[in-house]
Amino acid sequence: MNLSQLHQRGPFEWEMPRHGAMRVPGVIFASRELVEAMDAKVGEQLANVAALPGIVDAAYAMPDAHWGYGFPIGGVAALDPEEGGVVSAGGVGFDISCGVRNLHTGLTLDEVERVKERLADVLYRRIPAGLGSTGAFHLGGAEIGAMLRGGAKWAVEQGFGTPADLARIEEHGCMAGAVPAEVSAEAKHRQRNEMGTLGSGNHYLEVQVVDALFDAKAAQAYGLAEGDVLVTLHCGSRGMGHQIGTDFLREMVIAAPRAGIALSDRELACAPLDSDLGQSYLGAMRAAINCALANRQILTQLARDAFAELFPGIRMPLLYDVSHNTCKEEQHFIAGERRRLFVHRKGATRAFGPGHPELPEEYRAVGQPVLIGGSMGTTSWVLAGGGGPEHAFASACHGAGRAMSRHEALQRWQGRSVVEELARRGILIRSPSLRGVAEEAPLAYKDVDAVVEAAEQAGLARRVAQLRPLVCVKG
Repeated sequence: MNLSQLHQRGPFEWEMPRHGAMRVPGVIFASRELVEAMDAKVGEQLANVAALPGIVDAAYAMPDAHWGYGFPIGGVAALDPEEGGVVSAGGVGFDISCGVRNLHTGLTLDEVERVKERLADVLYRRIPAGLGSTGAFHLGGAEIGAMLRGGAKWAVEQGFGTPADLARIEEHGCMAGAVPAEVSAEAKHRQRNEMGTLGSGNHYLEVQVVDALFDAKAAQAYGLAEGDVLVTLHCGSRGMGHQIGTDFLREMVIAAPRAGIALSDRELACAPLDSDLGQSYLGAMRAAINCALANRQILTQLARDAFAELFPGIRMPLLYDVSHNTCKEEQHFIAGERRRLFVHRKGATRAFGPGHPELPEEYRAVGQPVLIGGSMGTTSWVLAGGGGPEHAFASACHGAGRAMSRHEALQRWQGRSVVEELARRGILIRSPSLRGVAEEAPLAYKDVDAVVEAAEQAGLARRVAQLRPLVCVKG
């Protein structure tokens, strides 16, 4: 990205001044090196987001930002319904409520290393992964409706996990306002056999060890110590979320001119929040959030069952679950005034700071766990929300962010060589697709440690724990 187009407001904060149709400035939180490495399209997309009707404060990009569909991945924007604000399906994305969930195991590194090969095989056998993967749990029409209304709460009622899990899930495991009737028959059809599956792309289940701690108080609140073994799940709403995004983007493109909305980019198709179409999308999107929460809840139980084969009696309590492709109604202060806003986070994670009433009581004093996934062979992170003044509507990065396209990665790496190299480093990969492994090679992504440091320096979140991978089941 050309730095001459930006004004540096601080070492890790850059402003794109208003120009053209922009209603608010753009702001990028990143180091100089990360900004320089960003594709110019990130700036173009940020400017387009800043032109959306009803946007307030600024259009934001996180340190892991890269080019996406409509919004940049790592994009955050808040829209005010009282000022003609809109909801954009492109501002949520196709994998609605894709998110990260961390589980404690109570195991030590030595205990896992002794059975690591067997554990990798058991997890791969029990966790359906890959393009078009299907699970053993099949939903009929009435069951799909109940799942879309109930989310993880519904999954617990079906025997997947325990009620204690719900307290440590965003929205307590169930997104209010879901309207299953707004979800198309095709979207429901696509999901009927996909519950409890990872899918493909950058989705994974990873066994990790806590390598280093950076915030003793937060680590204690989260129950983390050096040498602890965790399990991380990264997945979303599968085919249903993709179909909902496709369905509504098509409708929004057609409806935008009738609503007086001039689109700078068709991929930013949107609808007024108070319109019938806008409300229909919100109802369907919230249903997809519940689908993702239910999916991760089922996968949680599958992971617990896999570990129990080798460690009978293991409990594996939940640390936290947070999504990074959503639009949520929240209260935030703008120029000292509390306002009702609809916050789009696409490839960005909610990061509420200390004292927020929506957080579990045991985490409230230190802030929300912010779960940052690496890329198969790199470190991952647990952060704590609230590194300083509330930035970007209490949002943070969600991962490393791609440094090159999947096509470029395929030109540079072969899946088998990636698997062998990681094995030499003590990281076991299990995947149904060597092509998928090549596409997700570690060096196809930015340096996640640099991204996380930038997030901390920018005041988005605080580093708590660095996690090193041991086993990865890759979609």
